[in-house]
Amino acid sequence: MPALRSAWPLRGRAADVAVTGGVALIVVGVAVGAQIASRDLAGPGVLGWVLIAIGCAAVWFRRRHPVAVVLLTLVVAGGFYLSTTAGTPLLLTFVVALYTASAEGHVVASVLVAVLTLVAVGFGELVSPTRHVDNLALFMLAGWLVAVIAVGGVKRNRQAYLAATEARAAEAERSREEEARRRASEERLRIARELHDALGHNLSMIHVQASAALHGGDPAREHQAFEVIKQASKEGLRELRTTLGVLRQVDEVGLARLGELVERARGSGLRVSVEVGGTERAVPPQIDLAAYRIVQEALTNVARHANANTVAVRVHHGESVVRVEVQDDGTGGAVTPGNGIRGMGERARLLGGEFSAQSTEGGFLVTATLPTGENA
Repeated sequence: MPALRSAWPLRGRAADVAVTGGVALIVVGVAVGAQIASRDLAGPGVLGWVLIAIGCAAVWFRRRHPVAVVLLTLVVAGGFYLSTTAGTPLLLTFVVALYTASAEGHVVASVLVAVLTLVAVGFGELVSPTRHVDNLALFMLAGWLVAVIAVGGVKRNRQAYLAATEARAAEAERSREEEARRRASEERLRIARELHDALGHNLSMIHVQASAALHGGDPAREHQAFEVIKQASKEGLRELRTTLGVLRQVDEVGLARLGELVERARGSGLRVSVEVGGTERAVPPQIDLAAYRIVQEALTNVARHANANTVAVRVHHGESVVRVEVQDDGTGGAVTPGNGIRGMGERARLLGGEFSAQSTEGGFLVTATLPTGENA
């Protein structure tokens, strides 16, 4: 989840190089600048430069050994300021190490080191004949140490929160995938049950009667067997259509929503008229869906290819069929059979219907006749 990541773009070794290089550049740069400005040729001296090198190098290991680096940089900084009067912010190495230790979860150790630092500074001021740090500076030092530890702890908590959030998101995704697989498995079993219940009996009847016709030798009995086969196959086909309708949930759309479809077509600039004839009656859901889809695809083709101005949609409900027609006044650009026309034809023929798409004198006509009744 990239959106939860920190704005800091560097990670791993690249981050170590950036932080260590930045700290070294500041510490060494200030030391050299102070040496040039004060015209002090000696500068920090050999021991001071060695301590600077050790302190800056220790920053590289701050994430692998956070507590040890905090202690090392504290000792190095203390030794540097006690052994030389050269000005350089070597204490920055200790601050960075202290922040890292807190951010890595070593909050107690960081607090103890900070307290040790304040005690050491206070003790040094007590035993020294010269006052190096006044009360305000001592309070500011304490505030800085507390702030560094607090910021490190906040980062640690934020990292833990982000990790927990990502873990929960990953777990939720796994749960969704498992739920989807479970539902898919249940759906496969349901489909198998539906098909078994719908077709099993009729196919078994066809098999028995076909065997009787092949081996019976009695013309009257053979004719009777063929009649049974015809009725069983017809019933099986009807059951299959009904089952497919249930599985596809085709009752969600149909000719009852033709008005919505027409309004969308009018929204594209077409003038669409609708004529509904015959006696409306309940039809199998797969037939209702097929009629709707054919009208939908035909209107889509008109809008895309026909360069038409007006379209007439006609629906006629017969005793055993539903007939739909879509006629436009375009240039016939949709006459080239494409996936849409082929799909409409396949949909109609799959249900035992008829389909045609042809140019007319005034445009293009799509016609589909779909069986709905006992003669289907």
